[in-house]
Amino acid sequence: MIKFLWYAILVFAALVMQVTLFPAHIADPFKPNLLIIFVVYMGLREGVAWGALAYVLGLIHDSFSGLYLGLNGFSYLIIFLGLTMVADRLFTDRRSLMILGVFSSTIVNGLLNLLLLFLFSSAQGIYATLLESLVPQALVNALVASVIFTVPPLARIGEAR
Repeated sequence: MIKFLWYAILVFAALVMQVTLFPAHIADPFKPNLLIIFVVYMGLREGVAWGALAYVLGLIHDSFSGLYLGLNGFSYLIIFLGLTMVADRLFTDRRSLMILGVFSSTIVNGLLNLLLLFLFSSAQGIYATLLESLVPQALVNALVASVIFTVPPLARIGEAR
């Protein structure tokens, strides 16, 4: 229960920063996506039972982003399930694995969104903007993840003491 409460506080703080603070002060391709960083953290540290939270985080991101509802929800769920399969085989307490996971998950999220939009949408101009901002977004997310996972109290949230 304490872990769920910590996660709820972190998600609320990340959502407030991502929706209100970052758009007002940071240019478009350089806004970090804190929700995908949290999904990567959950995917590498938690079990499959937390997959519903990853889907809900994607739906929350969709409700504030203005794109189609369910697009990021499905992508976050696929990323979460892939990371939980990887976490069963690796030592996941490494900072470098978290940063690599955030970078690759951002790329996979963009490609999954591109694939889903290609399959289910008739919008023509969105493909160029997704591809053009994919690598800068991944680099910014990796940089923010390196800062977040360097701070010792933030890196150990939800662990038993």
